[in-house]
Amino acid sequence: MTFQIVGWVDIFSRKIYRDISIESLKYCQQQKDLKLFAFVIMSNHIHLLAQSETGGLSDIVRDFKNHTSKKFLEVVNDPLESRSDWMKIVFEYHGKFKNKQTNQIWTHENHTEHIYSDKFIRQKINYIHENPVRAGIVEKPEEYLYSSARNYAGLDGVIDVIRIDGKWNTVS
Repeated sequence: MTFQIVGWVDIFSRKIYRDISIESLKYCQQQKDLKLFAFVIMSNHIHLLAQSETGGLSDIVRDFKNHTSKKFLEVVNDPLESRSDWMKIVFEYHGKFKNKQTNQIWTHENHTEHIYSDKFIRQKINYIHENPVRAGIVEKPEEYLYSSARNYAGLDGVIDVIRIDGKWNTVS
C-alpha cells in the first residue's frame, strides 16, 4: 500500500509527523490486528506491506488516516509550525472537494496491490526499502531510520515488523 499526502506536501520532513505515524501504526498493531511486514516513511508518502488476519485492512487504513489527520492538523495549527499558512491552504483546498469536510491530508487512494507470490513479496520489500536510496537520502537502506530495512538488517527499528525470511543485509 502507498498512502500519499495531498498536493505532495512534504509533511514527513519533520520528525513530529513521522512520530505520529509510527505511534498510530503501533496502536494499529496492538489494538487492530495490523500485521506489518515492511514500511518506509518518505517526505510525502508512506509505503506499507501489511495485512489483517481478520480481513479488516480497509477499516484499519481508514482509522489510521482519520487519526493521523487529526493529529497532523493539531501540529499544523501550532504556532511553532513555520509552514502552517501554506499547509492550511493546501489542506483546505483539497478538503473542499469532499462533502462535510474542511481539510484533507491524505489522498483518497491507497494504491493497494494484492501479493500473490514469494517473489512478488520480495520485490515489494526491496522496493520499499530502496526508496530512501533512490531518493538520495542514504547510501544503504538500513541507514534510514524510518524504514523496516533496519529490522531486516538486524538493527533496532522505530517499530517492530514481522520479518519475512530471506537475506537482507548490506551492513559492511
